[in-house]
Amino acid sequence: MEPLRKGEVIEGHRVLDELGRGAASIIYLAQDEKSKQIYALKHVKRETPKDQRFLEQAEYEYKVASKLDHPNLRKIKRMVKRKHLLTVKDLFLVMELVDGVSMEAKPPQTFDEALSVFHQVALALGHMHECGFVHADMKPNNVVISPDGVVKIIDLGQSCAIGTVKPRIQGTPDYIAPEQVHRRAITPKTDIYNLGATMYAVLTGERVPTALADDKSLMGSLDDSMIEKPKPVIELNPRVHPKLDELIMQCVEVDADKRPDSMAYVADRLNLVQGIIRAESERSSPTDPSPTR
Repeated sequence: MEPLRKGEVIEGHRVLDELGRGAASIIYLAQDEKSKQIYALKHVKRETPKDQRFLEQAEYEYKVASKLDHPNLRKIKRMVKRKHLLTVKDLFLVMELVDGVSMEAKPPQTFDEALSVFHQVALALGHMHECGFVHADMKPNNVVISPDGVVKIIDLGQSCAIGTVKPRIQGTPDYIAPEQVHRRAITPKTDIYNLGATMYAVLTGERVPTALADDKSLMGSLDDSMIEKPKPVIELNPRVHPKLDELIMQCVEVDADKRPDSMAYVADRLNLVQGIIRAESERSSPTDPSPTR
């Protein structure tokens, strides 16, 4: 994919620099020539017929984002399409520029920080569910944390309406829910599993066993009952509070009916655990940094 030139103007947005690349996209730093506001500009290009799905995914990402309004979800201001012979060849998303580092690159260093991040993520996902959508790809790399601790979920590329049955397996192997692998309906409980797997990884350094292993064709055909049960978080990290361990293990239940009923419940429990940990820390050793691992 040929990159845009620095200084090139796309619908009033001047390209300043390249920020990163995806499977069929490049993200740039760009400035609105009128307002001087800085944005992230995502460019998706159709070079072969196989790239059509990336255009469709980006267009749907914009449609979902346009229906959401939450401080912990990255906003997408505008979508621009360019056609050649009636076929869309280029699609641009003008996105909020997020200042921070992904949770995968820089995990929280204390339980208080971790719980604050998890709580913000849960609130954002709960907002999506209230609006009728599921994120469907929650993982540490999709959570960006600013220097002052504010969270932004940055990728809605696999989001879908509640109840969607996707035509193919989509998700990240280490965080994917069983219903995603077996192509059943995607629901808010899918996000609960994904978030649970994310919390598990951040607090233990390990991954939950999922239905999608290295041998995708084999594991994807297995029954849910054959998925290995993960070790309790508290066994891998004894510093984890028992109530947090209990919540995470409920979130990563293979049977969706055994997971928490809603993301609102998850957010409330995370808030409760954070309060308990703070109170216990103040009583025992206020200067203890409480590393997560």
